[in-house]
Amino acid sequence: MRVLGVDPGLTRCGVGVVEGVAGRPLTMVGVGVVRTPADAELGHRLVAIERGIEQWLDEHRPEFVAVERVFAQHNVRTVMGTAQASAVAMLCASRRGIPVALHTPSEVKAAVTGSGRADKAQVGAMVTRLLRLDAPPKPADAADALALAICHIWRAPAQNRLQQAVAAHRTLKGRTA
Repeated sequence: MRVLGVDPGLTRCGVGVVEGVAGRPLTMVGVGVVRTPADAELGHRLVAIERGIEQWLDEHRPEFVAVERVFAQHNVRTVMGTAQASAVAMLCASRRGIPVALHTPSEVKAAVTGSGRADKAQVGAMVTRLLRLDAPPKPADAADALALAICHIWRAPAQNRLQQAVAAHRTLKGRTA
């Protein structure tokens, strides 16, 4: 399974591609950051993010895209920018028919470090270890994108089984109604 992880942000949008299956060693295929100037108009920044993500999709051909689920923070302006960048990533993937999964920050931290309250340094250290890298990816947005991809690879099989069970239950329920 090849997954593009996206840590959305208007100034720095982390992107990372990981390949592998749950229970086996994973491989980093690529990691980086799509950057936009903070003083540029919002529309131009969103177009720049779209172009950057499209380049990653063209180059790496992921089977899935995992995006960090935006959660409410105290700074509404930051949340709005993050949500807008997140929507661009989901749009780019959906336009190509690539399935998109959303994972919360605490879900990603728990999957990668064992604790949903891990800090950025702990996430970076575990990403480095899990992908057998020489050093943590910089900036932290890049490491977070890889963590999202890892989380999805590890959690997707269980999520797929759960979705299949729910669908089967609905089918049975529909037949008995």
